[in-house]
Amino acid sequence: MDPEFEQDIATFWSLLFTIVLDGEKRLAANISSHELTPPQFYVLKTLSEHGGACAIGQIARQHHLTNATMTGLIKRLEMANPPLVTRERSSTDRRSVEVRLTQAGLERFLAVQADVIEQLRAALALLSADDRKQLIHFLERYVHLVPHLFPVQSANSDR
Repeated sequence: MDPEFEQDIATFWSLLFTIVLDGEKRLAANISSHELTPPQFYVLKTLSEHGGACAIGQIARQHHLTNATMTGLIKRLEMANPPLVTRERSSTDRRSVEVRLTQAGLERFLAVQADVIEQLRAALALLSADDRKQLIHFLERYVHLVPHLFPVQSANSDR
């Protein structure tokens, strides 16, 4: 075993864990300031990424949640004032429920996203252009390599 490599692993693990926890804490505070919970925000984000509409089961699978848990999340988003989503039976599969992002839901999602991007802008402005490029380069390598080498297996049996 190479002691320097082992130390690099320990340092990387510590940094990664710190970055993830800090990011989660900052994102949760930002989301909360927009009167959302993180799971609610992720539903809005998913709907935005799917053109504003998606089957409830697909959203549940994407977030490794049961359909029942997702239904509760969707109900709370529907009950917001104004409603952030609506639900309707699928026209092609009567067993499936489609969730649609309302204009208010899209605006709330975009407001959270704008706040997060502003924080990133301020943080990255502290780096030189070369340092930003290097940081992005190595993060891209991580994102492209690790998920392919070590895919995450879901423990969710409600698939």
